Amino acid sequence: MLKRHHRVTATFSMASMTDVIFLLLIFFMATSSFVFPNGLEVNLPQSSQSTAIKPGTRVYIDRDQVYHAAYGESAEPRPMTPEELTQFLSLVAQQEDQDNYVALYADEETPYGKIVEALNIGAATGLKMVLATKPVSSTAKNQADVLELQNP
Repeated sequence: MLKRHHRVTATFSMASMTDVIFLLLIFFMATSSFVFPNGLEVNLPQSSQSTAIKPGTRVYIDRDQVYHAAYGESAEPRPMTPEELTQFLSLVAQQEDQDNYVALYADEETPYGKIVEALNIGAATGLKMVLATKPVSSTAKNQADVLELQNP
């Protein structure tokens, strides 16, 4: 009589596991938000208010009072004179897909007059300017509340 040999091999296929990991990788890449660091150092003033608007056009005023501007999320800001900034913002205002918001990042040491000059340039081109600030920390906010209570 002939015996049948039933051999069971203990192997594990990794093909389905790599498919699952690949799909998870695609899912997390598609749902994550990308942070584009800018090479321009601007120390923003603090504010307790925030907005959900995320403009694609950015104007920076550094501590040396030089304008820098960029259009698009990945564009590198380049230095501009006030006249070049006016021309740049005029071109941005002509874009049909643009929501007409421009983020203004001004260093906290920038004089108020320079910020108003940038806001006037934006208003002259028909764009809405949003002044960007960094959120106030909870300890600084609590200290400000205590000072308000002490000095009514």
